[in-house]
Amino acid sequence: MDDQRVGPAGASRLELSVVIALDKQQRAREWRALGAIAARLGGRRPGHFEPRICLLKRAFTLNRREIKDDCVTRAAERPVKSLEAVADRPAAFDRAEGGIVRRFLAFAQQADAEGRADAASALARAYLYSGLAQDARAEAELGLATVLDDPSALVRRALAEALASAADAPRHIVLALAADQAEVACVVLGRSPVLGETELVDCAAVGDALVQTAIARRPHLSAGAAAALAEIGQREAAVELIGNLDADLHPAALWRLFERFGDDAEMREALTNRPGLPAALRNELVGAAARALADFAARCDWLSAGRARRIANEARDQATATIAARADSEALAELARRMRDAGTLTVAVLMRALLSGERDFPVHALSELSGVALRRAQSFARHPDGHGFAALYAKAGLPDAFLPVFRVVFTDVAAIDAPSGERLSRVLCERAIAACEGRRESELAPLQSLLWRFYAEAARDSARDYADEAWCAPPLLEPARLERVNYEPLLIEAVAAALDDFEPPQPKRPNYAPLLIDAVAAALEGFEPPLDETRESLAPPVELTFAWLMGESEVAPAVQLPADMLAALAKAA
Repeated sequence: MDDQRVGPAGASRLELSVVIALDKQQRAREWRALGAIAARLGGRRPGHFEPRICLLKRAFTLNRREIKDDCVTRAAERPVKSLEAVADRPAAFDRAEGGIVRRFLAFAQQADAEGRADAASALARAYLYSGLAQDARAEAELGLATVLDDPSALVRRALAEALASAADAPRHIVLALAADQAEVACVVLGRSPVLGETELVDCAAVGDALVQTAIARRPHLSAGAAAALAEIGQREAAVELIGNLDADLHPAALWRLFERFGDDAEMREALTNRPGLPAALRNELVGAAARALADFAARCDWLSAGRARRIANEARDQATATIAARADSEALAELARRMRDAGTLTVAVLMRALLSGERDFPVHALSELSGVALRRAQSFARHPDGHGFAALYAKAGLPDAFLPVFRVVFTDVAAIDAPSGERLSRVLCERAIAACEGRRESELAPLQSLLWRFYAEAARDSARDYADEAWCAPPLLEPARLERVNYEPLLIEAVAAALDDFEPPQPKRPNYAPLLIDAVAAALEGFEPPLDETRESLAPPVELTFAWLMGESEVAPAVQLPADMLAALAKAA
């Protein structure tokens, strides 16, 4: 239910936690007791007493003298349900009836740590959000100050959580909580808007890793606090500081973090992933990672120390050309200055940048190496064949034998308008190699070897690009769709043509006559047919002659019927 201010002008609200028994039969008597208490608090009609929130927590704002009904009991005696109530009463009631601090202290002497934590949190919220009068607010501030001496860190942490996000929290209490042990201090150090840059720097100087990490995670961290953490913060705090994109980290702080933790792989990864990183610092990170990988490969005997070192240097130079192609003029000047101080601004780096189509970075490098102003160096670089460029080149301390090749490359880069990119140009490599081979000087042998390595790298990159394009390109010709062919007519014609001149082989007829003669002779030997009158009246037996048996004709011999039988047949017909 929403609060309703019904009391007279100048009246203030008092938050009370009144214990209500869970028994339904006793609830009516308890409400009557609450009405009596509300009348004592200065209410003149029932509307002065308004229930607000039902919470499961202990009650501490009523003392024994204010409890007149036996049905209102203490929260510690049995399960209860607490009700916060709002009543309008004169502002002078606090002093007349003992005040907030005294009742809070009386409760704190008997409650356990959890109860005191709830009480401290409720008192802090009442101080911040209840709109207390000036006297009541001052008294509540005294009560909050007493919590700082509580022996339980749970109570002090509850107070810190209640005050952490409030801009009007008591400053001295927040400072005391920030100086507490790490479990309590981290709450206010991570969120409190009351703490300024000076307090944060002091806490970071004396705090442990947890305290420093809480400060590093703080939203909108100021530049001074971030610089202090970069200078004295431990590793965990430094990683969190780099990952906090709201922190105001200046380039000097980033460089300091790299100087302290550059050998840490996790720190290098965190720095690399941070947006807006200076080009020179990004180049140093690549070099540190390349050295770490080369040392690891050498320790594992995967590569020799010399080969691992060369691979690391080539990777660093390639990264330098890539970073330089994306940097502006100011970043290029810092990159050239840092590389000059580190001793990594070599002929290989300059030649790789030129053969990749990048002219600005080599000009900045010549300006840094020679000490000539950038504008004059740029003017000399526009005319590579002039004496000014030769003087600039000589003052930079580069080998004199390489000057003709640099002149050719500078001229070709401007002539062919090669795009500044991350990869070497085969055309520029070929022209630089031709310039070396045309002079036939022994001093150019190291440079010529370097150029051939660049050409091989460019050729491999071109081959990879071609293979990728061929893989992704659609097929040149779509395969024709095969129609179903009916082979039945063709098969019939082929079989018919094959059978035109076909004569099936005649099987050889077996001669069964000898076998039949032997079988019949053996069967008829000693055979006499029985005499039968009926048989005698029929046709006479057929006699198998030898000539018939040996003949080839399959026609049976003629049967001679008796004359009387023939006459009978003719008569019947």
